[in-house]
Amino acid sequence: MASLMIQGCGSDVGKSTLVAGLCRLFANRGLVVRPFKPQNMSNNAAVTADGGEIGRAQALQAIACRTPPTVQMNPVLLKPQSDVGAQVVVLGKVAGTYKARAFQGLKPDLLATTVQAYRQLAAEADLVLVEGAGSPAETNLRAGDIANMGFAHAADVPVALVGDIDRGHVIAALAGAHLVLDAADRERIKGFIINKFRGDPSLFDEGRREIVARTGWPDLGMAPWLASARALPAEDAVVLERPVRADGDRRLRVVVPMLSRIANFDEFDPLRADPDIDFAYLPPGAAVPGDADLVILPGTKATLADLAFLRAQGWDIDILAHVRRGGRVLGVCGGYQMLGRTVSDPEGIEGAPGSAAGLGLLDVETVLLRDKVLRAATGRLLDSDAAFSGYEMHVGRTTGPGTASPMLAFDGGATDGAVSPDGRVAGAYVHGLFERGEARTALLAPLGLTLTPRDHAARVDAALDEIAQMLERALDIEAIARIAGL
Repeated sequence: MASLMIQGCGSDVGKSTLVAGLCRLFANRGLVVRPFKPQNMSNNAAVTADGGEIGRAQALQAIACRTPPTVQMNPVLLKPQSDVGAQVVVLGKVAGTYKARAFQGLKPDLLATTVQAYRQLAAEADLVLVEGAGSPAETNLRAGDIANMGFAHAADVPVALVGDIDRGHVIAALAGAHLVLDAADRERIKGFIINKFRGDPSLFDEGRREIVARTGWPDLGMAPWLASARALPAEDAVVLERPVRADGDRRLRVVVPMLSRIANFDEFDPLRADPDIDFAYLPPGAAVPGDADLVILPGTKATLADLAFLRAQGWDIDILAHVRRGGRVLGVCGGYQMLGRTVSDPEGIEGAPGSAAGLGLLDVETVLLRDKVLRAATGRLLDSDAAFSGYEMHVGRTTGPGTASPMLAFDGGATDGAVSPDGRVAGAYVHGLFERGEARTALLAPLGLTLTPRDHAARVDAALDEIAQMLERALDIEAIARIAGL
Protein backbone atom coordinates (compact mmCIF):
# COMPACT_ATOMS: atom_id res chain seq x y z
CA MET A 1 0.00 0.00 0.00
CA ALA A 2 1.80 3.14 -1.27
CA SER A 3 1.02 6.50 0.27
CA LEU A 4 2.52 9.89 1.05
CA MET A 5 1.21 12.77 3.15
CA ILE A 6 1.99 16.33 2.14
CA GLN A 7 2.07 18.55 5.22
CA GLY A 8 3.03 22.23 5.33
CA CYS A 9 4.79 24.78 7.50
CA GLY A 10 1.55 26.77 7.49
CA SER A 11 -1.73 27.40 5.73
CA ASP A 12 -1.71 28.51 2.09
CA VAL A 13 1.78 27.14 1.40
CA GLY A 14 0.44 25.33 -1.68
CA LYS A 15 -0.31 21.86 -0.30
CA SER A 16 -3.54 21.46 -2.25
CA THR A 17 -1.96 22.40 -5.56
CA LEU A 18 1.07 20.16 -4.99
CA VAL A 19 -1.15 17.19 -4.18
CA ALA A 20 -3.31 17.88 -7.25
CA GLY A 21 -0.21 18.13 -9.45
CA LEU A 22 1.27 14.93 -8.04
CA CYS A 23 -2.06 13.16 -8.45
CA ARG A 24 -2.08 14.03 -12.16
CA LEU A 25 1.62 13.21 -12.53
CA PHE A 26 1.28 9.68 -11.15
CA ALA A 27 -2.08 9.16 -12.90
CA ASN A 28 -0.33 10.05 -16.17
CA ARG A 29 2.14 7.25 -15.38
CA GLY A 30 -0.75 4.80 -15.42
CA LEU A 31 -1.23 4.40 -11.67
CA VAL A 32 -4.59 4.29 -9.90
CA VAL A 33 -4.28 7.31 -7.62
CA ARG A 34 -6.66 8.60 -4.96
CA PRO A 35 -6.54 11.88 -2.99
CA PHE A 36 -7.31 12.09 0.71
CA LYS A 37 -7.55 14.78 3.37
CA PRO A 38 -8.60 13.57 6.82
CA GLN A 39 -9.90 16.94 8.03
CA ASN A 40 -10.60 20.03 5.98
CA MET A 41 -12.02 23.44 6.86
CA SER A 42 -13.70 25.30 4.03
CA ASN A 43 -17.02 26.73 2.94
CA ASN A 44 -16.13 25.84 -0.63
CA ALA A 45 -17.47 22.32 -0.99
CA ALA A 46 -18.32 19.91 -3.78
CA VAL A 47 -21.15 17.41 -4.15
CA THR A 48 -20.17 13.77 -4.63
CA ALA A 49 -22.00 11.33 -6.87
CA ASP A 50 -23.47 9.56 -3.83
CA GLY A 51 -25.06 12.75 -2.50
CA GLY A 52 -22.46 13.82 0.05
CA GLU A 53 -20.16 16.82 0.27
CA ILE A 54 -16.40 17.18 0.56
CA GLY A 55 -13.88 19.99 0.38
CA ARG A 56 -13.42 21.57 -3.03
CA ALA A 57 -9.69 20.77 -3.05
CA GLN A 58 -10.32 17.04 -2.80
CA ALA A 59 -12.87 17.21 -5.63
CA LEU A 60 -10.22 18.94 -7.75
CA GLN A 61 -7.65 16.32 -6.76
CA ALA A 62 -10.12 13.62 -7.80
CA ILE A 63 -10.33 15.30 -11.21
CA ALA A 64 -6.53 15.22 -11.30
CA CYS A 65 -6.72 11.46 -10.64
CA ARG A 66 -9.40 11.13 -13.33
CA THR A 67 -11.84 9.57 -10.88
CA PRO A 68 -15.20 10.71 -9.45
CA PRO A 69 -15.03 12.32 -5.99
CA THR A 70 -16.29 10.27 -3.05
CA VAL A 71 -16.99 11.12 0.58
CA GLN A 72 -14.06 8.93 1.68
CA MET A 73 -11.64 11.44 0.12
CA ASN A 74 -12.45 14.00 2.84
CA PRO A 75 -14.21 12.25 5.72
CA VAL A 76 -14.29 15.28 8.05
CA LEU A 77 -15.22 18.73 6.70
CA LEU A 78 -15.63 21.77 8.94
CA LYS A 79 -17.73 24.59 7.48
CA PRO A 80 -17.36 27.78 9.56
CA GLN A 81 -20.74 29.22 10.48
CA SER A 82 -19.59 31.84 13.00
CA ASP A 83 -16.34 33.09 14.50
CA VAL A 84 -16.45 30.35 17.15
CA GLY A 85 -18.51 27.54 15.62
CA ALA A 86 -18.65 25.34 12.54
CA GLN A 87 -20.90 22.82 10.92
CA VAL A 88 -19.25 19.40 11.07
CA VAL A 89 -19.73 17.15 8.04
CA VAL A 90 -18.73 13.50 8.51
CA LEU A 91 -18.55 11.19 5.50
CA GLY A 92 -20.51 13.70 3.47
CA LYS A 93 -23.39 14.29 5.89
CA VAL A 94 -23.99 17.01 8.48
CA ALA A 95 -23.26 15.67 11.96
CA GLY A 96 -24.09 18.90 13.79
CA THR A 97 -22.79 22.35 14.63
CA TYR A 98 -20.09 22.61 17.29
CA LYS A 99 -17.99 25.24 18.96
CA ALA A 100 -14.24 24.66 18.86
CA ARG A 101 -13.93 23.24 22.38
CA ALA A 102 -16.86 20.84 21.91
CA PHE A 103 -15.35 19.64 18.64
CA GLN A 104 -12.24 18.48 20.50
CA GLY A 105 -14.32 15.86 22.27
CA LEU A 106 -15.32 14.32 18.94
CA LYS A 107 -11.77 13.79 17.72
CA PRO A 108 -11.08 10.26 19.05
CA ASP A 109 -14.06 8.87 17.16
CA LEU A 110 -13.30 11.01 14.13
CA LEU A 111 -9.73 9.73 13.98
CA ALA A 112 -11.05 6.19 13.65
CA THR A 113 -13.42 7.39 10.93
CA THR A 114 -10.62 9.04 8.97
CA VAL A 115 -8.37 5.98 9.15
CA GLN A 116 -11.18 3.71 8.01
CA ALA A 117 -11.98 6.02 5.07
CA TYR A 118 -8.29 6.13 4.14
CA ARG A 119 -8.04 2.36 4.16
CA GLN A 120 -11.08 2.08 1.90
CA LEU A 121 -9.35 4.31 -0.65
CA ALA A 122 -6.04 2.51 -0.26
CA ALA A 123 -7.71 -0.82 -1.02
CA GLU A 124 -8.68 0.42 -4.49
CA ALA A 125 -5.54 2.40 -5.36
CA ASP A 126 -1.90 1.99 -6.24
CA LEU A 127 -1.13 5.27 -4.47
CA VAL A 128 -2.95 7.53 -2.01
CA LEU A 129 -1.73 11.11 -1.76
CA VAL A 130 -2.78 12.68 1.53
CA GLU A 131 -3.01 16.41 2.29
CA GLY A 132 -2.52 17.79 5.75
CA ALA A 133 -4.14 20.92 7.18
CA GLY A 134 -2.40 23.99 8.57
CA SER A 135 0.92 22.96 10.10
CA PRO A 136 2.11 20.07 12.28
CA ALA A 137 4.37 22.60 14.03
CA GLU A 138 1.34 24.09 15.80
CA THR A 139 2.22 21.95 18.79
CA ASN A 140 -0.59 23.42 20.89
CA LEU A 141 -2.97 21.50 18.62
CA ARG A 142 -1.02 18.24 18.67
CA ALA A 143 -3.07 16.47 21.35
CA GLY A 144 -6.02 14.78 19.66
CA ASP A 145 -4.81 15.83 16.20
CA ILE A 146 -6.52 14.12 13.27
CA ALA A 147 -5.39 16.46 10.48
CA ASN A 148 -1.61 16.04 10.46
CA MET A 149 0.72 13.88 12.56
CA GLY A 150 -2.07 12.29 14.55
CA PHE A 151 -3.46 10.82 11.37
CA ALA A 152 -0.03 10.06 9.86
CA HIS A 153 0.93 7.92 12.86
CA ALA A 154 -2.46 6.21 13.11
CA ALA A 155 -2.43 5.25 9.42
CA ASP A 156 1.36 4.76 9.24
CA VAL A 157 1.84 7.22 6.36
CA PRO A 158 5.21 8.88 5.58
CA VAL A 159 5.28 12.68 5.38
CA ALA A 160 6.90 15.29 3.13
CA LEU A 161 6.95 18.79 4.65
CA VAL A 162 6.40 21.84 2.42
CA GLY A 163 7.84 25.30 2.98
CA ASP A 164 6.63 28.39 1.09
CA ILE A 165 9.61 30.47 -0.04
CA ASP A 166 7.40 33.19 -1.54
CA ARG A 167 6.39 34.40 1.91
CA GLY A 168 10.01 34.39 3.13
CA HIS A 169 11.69 32.81 6.18
CA VAL A 170 11.46 29.35 4.62
CA ILE A 171 14.72 28.19 6.23
CA ALA A 172 13.40 29.25 9.64
CA ALA A 173 10.02 27.66 8.93
CA LEU A 174 11.44 24.23 8.13
CA ALA A 175 14.23 24.33 10.74
CA GLY A 176 11.75 25.66 13.29
CA ALA A 177 9.34 22.81 12.57
CA HIS A 178 12.19 20.37 13.15
CA LEU A 179 12.97 22.09 16.44
CA VAL A 180 9.47 22.06 17.93
CA LEU A 181 8.26 18.65 16.73
CA ASP A 182 8.81 15.73 19.07
CA ALA A 183 11.16 12.91 18.04
CA ALA A 184 8.43 10.63 16.69
CA ASP A 185 6.92 13.37 14.55
CA ARG A 186 10.34 14.43 13.23
CA GLU A 187 11.06 10.81 12.27
CA ARG A 188 7.76 10.60 10.40
CA ILE A 189 8.99 13.34 7.99
CA LYS A 190 11.01 11.75 5.17
CA GLY A 191 11.91 14.88 3.22
CA PHE A 192 11.06 18.49 2.47
CA ILE A 193 9.84 20.42 -0.56
CA ILE A 194 10.37 24.12 -1.21
CA ASN A 195 7.36 25.64 -2.97
CA LYS A 196 6.55 28.82 -4.94
CA PHE A 197 10.11 29.80 -5.98
CA ARG A 198 10.46 32.65 -8.48
CA GLY A 199 13.59 33.25 -10.53
CA ASP A 200 16.87 31.35 -10.87
CA PRO A 201 16.62 28.23 -8.65
CA SER A 202 20.40 28.00 -8.29
CA LEU A 203 20.27 31.14 -6.12
CA PHE A 204 18.77 29.07 -3.32
CA ASP A 205 21.12 26.09 -3.53
CA GLU A 206 22.95 27.17 -0.38
CA GLY A 207 19.65 27.65 1.45
CA ARG A 208 18.54 24.13 0.59
CA ARG A 209 21.85 22.72 1.84
CA GLU A 210 21.42 24.61 5.09
CA ILE A 211 17.94 23.15 5.61
CA VAL A 212 19.35 19.65 5.12
CA ALA A 213 22.16 20.40 7.58
CA ARG A 214 19.79 21.77 10.22
CA THR A 215 17.10 19.08 9.90
CA GLY A 216 18.68 15.97 8.41
CA TRP A 217 15.64 15.66 6.13
CA PRO A 218 16.32 14.85 2.47
CA ASP A 219 15.76 17.60 -0.11
CA LEU A 220 12.96 16.46 -2.43
CA GLY A 221 13.20 19.46 -4.74
CA MET A 222 11.97 23.00 -5.22
CA ALA A 223 8.75 23.71 -7.10
CA PRO A 224 8.56 26.96 -9.07
CA TRP A 225 5.80 29.50 -8.87
CA LEU A 226 3.00 27.66 -10.67
CA ALA A 227 1.19 30.30 -12.71
CA SER A 228 -1.15 27.63 -14.08
CA ALA A 229 -2.60 27.23 -10.57
CA ARG A 230 -4.62 30.40 -11.23
CA ALA A 231 -6.89 28.25 -13.38
CA LEU A 232 -7.66 25.87 -10.51
CA PRO A 233 -10.68 26.30 -8.22
CA ALA A 234 -9.88 28.19 -5.04
CA GLU A 235 -10.78 26.47 -1.79
CA ASP A 236 -9.67 28.91 0.88
CA ALA A 237 -10.98 32.42 1.45
CA VAL A 238 -7.35 33.61 1.48
CA VAL A 239 -7.73 34.36 -2.23
CA LEU A 240 -10.48 36.85 -1.43
CA GLU A 241 -7.95 38.91 0.46
CA ARG A 242 -5.98 39.35 -2.76
CA PRO A 243 -8.66 40.39 -5.27
CA VAL A 244 -7.38 40.75 -8.82
CA ARG A 245 -8.69 43.74 -10.71
CA ALA A 246 -8.74 43.85 -14.47
CA ASP A 247 -7.35 46.49 -16.78
CA GLY A 248 -9.49 49.20 -18.32
CA ASP A 249 -9.89 47.47 -21.68
CA ARG A 250 -12.35 44.85 -20.50
CA ARG A 251 -15.91 45.22 -21.70
CA LEU A 252 -18.07 44.00 -18.82
CA ARG A 253 -17.88 44.78 -15.11
CA VAL A 254 -19.05 42.10 -12.67
CA VAL A 255 -18.84 42.46 -8.89
CA VAL A 256 -19.47 40.02 -6.04
CA PRO A 257 -19.88 41.37 -2.48
CA MET A 258 -17.61 39.49 -0.06
CA LEU A 259 -20.16 38.25 2.45
CA SER A 260 -18.71 37.31 5.82
CA ARG A 261 -19.60 33.61 5.31
CA ILE A 262 -19.26 33.51 1.53
CA ALA A 263 -19.39 29.95 0.23
CA ASN A 264 -18.56 28.14 -3.00
CA PHE A 265 -17.06 31.29 -4.50
CA ASP A 266 -14.84 29.18 -6.78
CA GLU A 267 -17.85 28.98 -9.10
CA PHE A 268 -16.94 32.48 -10.28
CA ASP A 269 -13.46 31.45 -11.44
CA PRO A 270 -14.63 31.28 -15.09
CA LEU A 271 -15.57 34.96 -14.86
CA ARG A 272 -12.27 35.93 -13.24
CA ALA A 273 -10.40 34.15 -16.01
CA ASP A 274 -12.26 35.74 -18.91
CA PRO A 275 -10.23 38.49 -20.67
CA ASP A 276 -13.40 40.42 -21.53
CA ILE A 277 -14.66 40.66 -17.94
CA ASP A 278 -13.55 43.09 -15.24
CA PHE A 279 -14.34 40.89 -12.24
CA ALA A 280 -13.88 41.96 -8.63
CA TYR A 281 -14.88 40.88 -5.14
CA LEU A 282 -16.12 43.88 -3.16
CA PRO A 283 -14.46 43.96 0.28
CA PRO A 284 -16.48 45.07 3.31
CA GLY A 285 -16.94 48.83 3.35
CA ALA A 286 -16.58 49.26 -0.42
CA ALA A 287 -19.55 50.57 -2.38
CA VAL A 288 -21.04 48.79 -5.36
CA PRO A 289 -19.51 50.66 -8.34
CA GLY A 290 -21.94 52.82 -10.23
CA ASP A 291 -20.71 51.42 -13.54
CA ALA A 292 -21.18 47.76 -12.60
CA ASP A 293 -23.07 45.77 -15.20
CA LEU A 294 -23.84 42.75 -13.03
CA VAL A 295 -23.93 42.27 -9.26
CA ILE A 296 -23.84 38.65 -8.11
CA LEU A 297 -24.98 37.81 -4.59
CA PRO A 298 -23.06 34.62 -3.79
CA GLY A 299 -23.82 31.64 -1.63
CA THR A 300 -23.28 31.85 2.11
CA LYS A 301 -23.02 29.47 5.05
CA ALA A 302 -25.31 31.71 7.13
CA THR A 303 -28.00 33.51 5.13
CA LEU A 304 -29.61 35.55 7.91
CA ALA A 305 -26.29 36.61 9.41
CA ASP A 306 -24.95 37.63 6.01
CA LEU A 307 -28.16 39.44 5.14
CA ALA A 308 -27.53 41.59 8.22
CA PHE A 309 -23.87 41.91 7.21
CA LEU A 310 -24.90 43.04 3.73
CA ARG A 311 -27.08 45.77 5.21
CA ALA A 312 -24.32 46.83 7.60
CA GLN A 313 -22.08 47.52 4.59
CA GLY A 314 -24.81 49.54 2.86
CA TRP A 315 -24.86 47.07 -0.01
CA ASP A 316 -28.66 46.78 0.14
CA ILE A 317 -28.95 50.47 -0.73
CA ASP A 318 -26.30 50.13 -3.44
CA ILE A 319 -27.98 47.11 -5.03
CA LEU A 320 -31.40 48.75 -5.09
CA ALA A 321 -29.87 51.84 -6.71
CA HIS A 322 -28.04 49.60 -9.19
CA VAL A 323 -31.36 48.02 -10.22
CA ARG A 324 -33.03 51.44 -10.55
CA ARG A 325 -30.22 52.44 -12.95
CA GLY A 326 -31.03 49.44 -15.11
CA GLY A 327 -28.34 47.13 -13.76
CA ARG A 328 -28.74 43.39 -13.40
CA VAL A 329 -28.53 41.19 -10.31
CA LEU A 330 -28.05 37.44 -10.01
CA GLY A 331 -28.47 35.58 -6.71
CA VAL A 332 -26.97 32.14 -6.19
CA CYS A 333 -28.25 29.88 -3.39
CA GLY A 334 -28.11 32.05 -0.24
CA GLY A 335 -27.89 35.10 -2.49
CA TYR A 336 -31.10 33.98 -4.17
CA GLN A 337 -32.77 33.68 -0.78
CA MET A 338 -31.70 37.26 0.10
CA LEU A 339 -33.32 38.65 -3.07
CA GLY A 340 -36.79 37.61 -1.88
CA ARG A 341 -39.25 39.24 0.50
CA THR A 342 -38.31 37.31 3.66
CA VAL A 343 -35.91 34.70 4.98
CA SER A 344 -37.02 32.73 8.05
CA ASP A 345 -35.14 30.28 10.26
CA PRO A 346 -37.80 29.07 12.72
CA GLU A 347 -35.76 26.06 13.91
CA GLY A 348 -32.50 27.95 14.44
CA ILE A 349 -30.63 25.90 11.85
CA GLU A 350 -28.04 28.61 11.18
CA GLY A 351 -28.07 30.25 14.60
CA ALA A 352 -30.74 31.74 16.84
CA PRO A 353 -34.28 31.32 15.43
CA GLY A 354 -35.51 34.40 13.61
CA SER A 355 -36.46 36.00 10.34
CA ALA A 356 -35.60 39.09 8.35
CA ALA A 357 -36.85 41.03 5.37
CA GLY A 358 -34.98 40.33 2.17
CA LEU A 359 -34.17 42.84 -0.55
CA GLY A 360 -37.63 42.42 -2.09
CA LEU A 361 -36.34 42.19 -5.65
CA LEU A 362 -38.00 38.81 -6.25
CA ASP A 363 -41.55 37.88 -5.21
CA VAL A 364 -40.50 34.84 -3.17
CA GLU A 365 -39.92 33.91 0.45
CA THR A 366 -37.64 31.33 2.03
CA VAL A 367 -37.95 29.10 5.07
CA LEU A 368 -34.77 27.32 6.18
CA LEU A 369 -35.34 23.61 6.73
CA ARG A 370 -33.24 21.01 8.48
CA ASP A 371 -32.94 18.67 5.51
CA LYS A 372 -29.97 19.63 3.35
CA VAL A 373 -30.23 19.30 -0.43
CA LEU A 374 -27.04 17.83 -1.96
CA ARG A 375 -27.18 16.76 -5.59
CA ALA A 376 -25.72 17.26 -9.02
CA ALA A 377 -27.90 19.27 -11.37
CA THR A 378 -28.18 19.45 -15.16
CA GLY A 379 -30.73 21.15 -17.35
CA ARG A 380 -31.34 24.26 -19.42
CA LEU A 381 -31.63 28.02 -18.88
CA LEU A 382 -35.24 28.84 -19.66
CA ASP A 383 -34.62 32.19 -21.36
CA SER A 384 -32.08 30.81 -23.86
CA ASP A 385 -32.39 27.00 -23.81
CA ALA A 386 -28.64 26.82 -23.12
CA ALA A 387 -27.50 23.69 -21.29
CA PHE A 388 -26.00 23.99 -17.80
CA SER A 389 -24.45 21.60 -15.30
CA GLY A 390 -23.84 22.30 -11.64
CA TYR A 391 -24.93 21.22 -8.19
CA GLU A 392 -27.29 22.10 -5.34
CA MET A 393 -26.06 22.45 -1.76
CA HIS A 394 -28.50 24.26 0.50
CA VAL A 395 -30.99 24.21 3.32
CA GLY A 396 -34.31 25.94 2.81
CA ARG A 397 -37.33 25.98 0.54
CA THR A 398 -38.22 29.03 -1.54
CA THR A 399 -41.81 29.59 -2.65
CA GLY A 400 -44.01 32.41 -3.86
CA PRO A 401 -45.50 33.92 -7.02
CA GLY A 402 -42.03 34.65 -8.43
CA THR A 403 -41.31 30.94 -8.84
CA ALA A 404 -43.95 30.86 -11.59
CA SER A 405 -41.24 32.48 -13.74
CA PRO A 406 -38.32 30.15 -12.98
CA MET A 407 -34.76 30.64 -14.14
CA LEU A 408 -33.81 27.00 -14.74
CA ALA A 409 -35.42 23.77 -15.89
CA PHE A 410 -33.82 20.54 -14.70
CA ASP A 411 -33.53 17.46 -16.82
CA GLY A 412 -36.65 15.58 -15.80
CA GLY A 413 -38.96 18.59 -15.77
CA ALA A 414 -38.60 20.30 -12.36
CA THR A 415 -37.69 23.98 -12.23
CA ASP A 416 -35.57 26.21 -10.00
CA GLY A 417 -35.32 29.89 -9.21
CA ALA A 418 -37.19 33.01 -10.14
CA VAL A 419 -36.85 35.88 -12.62
CA SER A 420 -38.29 39.38 -12.09
CA PRO A 421 -40.94 40.60 -14.58
CA ASP A 422 -38.43 42.91 -16.30
CA GLY A 423 -35.82 40.13 -16.48
CA ARG A 424 -33.13 42.16 -14.71
CA VAL A 425 -33.11 40.24 -11.41
CA ALA A 426 -32.83 36.47 -11.21
CA GLY A 427 -31.87 33.85 -8.71
CA ALA A 428 -31.56 30.09 -8.36
CA TYR A 429 -30.16 27.47 -6.01
CA VAL A 430 -27.82 25.85 -8.54
CA HIS A 431 -24.10 26.51 -8.17
CA GLY A 432 -21.68 26.30 -11.08
CA LEU A 433 -23.78 27.98 -13.78
CA PHE A 434 -20.74 29.72 -15.29
CA GLU A 435 -18.71 26.51 -15.61
CA ARG A 436 -20.12 25.41 -18.93
CA GLY A 437 -19.30 27.71 -21.83
CA GLU A 438 -22.75 27.50 -23.41
CA ALA A 439 -24.49 28.58 -20.20
CA ARG A 440 -21.93 31.29 -19.38
CA THR A 441 -22.34 32.81 -22.85
CA ALA A 442 -26.14 32.81 -22.53
CA LEU A 443 -26.09 34.34 -19.04
CA LEU A 444 -23.91 37.24 -20.15
CA ALA A 445 -25.51 37.82 -23.56
CA PRO A 446 -28.22 40.21 -22.19
CA LEU A 447 -25.36 42.43 -20.98
CA GLY A 448 -24.10 42.82 -24.52
CA LEU A 449 -21.13 40.47 -24.24
CA THR A 450 -20.67 37.68 -26.75
CA LEU A 451 -18.21 35.03 -25.59
CA THR A 452 -16.59 32.02 -27.15
CA PRO A 453 -18.38 29.18 -25.33
CA ARG A 454 -15.35 27.39 -23.87
CA ASP A 455 -15.93 25.04 -20.95
CA HIS A 456 -13.94 26.03 -17.87
CA ALA A 457 -13.38 22.34 -17.05
CA ALA A 458 -11.13 21.98 -20.09
CA ARG A 459 -9.01 24.90 -18.87
CA VAL A 460 -8.68 23.29 -15.43
CA ASP A 461 -7.70 19.95 -16.94
CA ALA A 462 -5.02 21.56 -19.12
CA ALA A 463 -3.66 23.41 -16.07
CA LEU A 464 -3.38 20.14 -14.12
CA ASP A 465 -1.33 18.59 -16.92
CA GLU A 466 0.94 21.64 -17.06
CA ILE A 467 1.47 21.61 -13.29
CA ALA A 468 2.26 17.89 -13.39
CA GLN A 469 4.88 18.49 -16.08
CA MET A 470 6.48 21.29 -14.08
CA LEU A 471 6.64 19.17 -10.92
CA GLU A 472 8.17 16.31 -12.92
CA ARG A 473 11.04 18.62 -13.84
CA ALA A 474 11.41 20.38 -10.49
CA LEU A 475 11.02 17.64 -7.88
CA ASP A 476 12.85 14.40 -7.22
CA ILE A 477 9.90 12.28 -8.25
CA GLU A 478 11.79 9.00 -7.99
CA ALA A 479 12.71 9.77 -4.37
CA ILE A 480 9.09 10.75 -3.66
CA ALA A 481 7.92 7.47 -5.19
CA ARG A 482 10.36 5.47 -3.03
CA ILE A 483 9.25 7.24 0.13
CA ALA A 484 5.63 6.51 -0.76
CA GLY A 485 6.45 2.83 -1.22
CA LEU A 486 6.06 2.52 -4.98
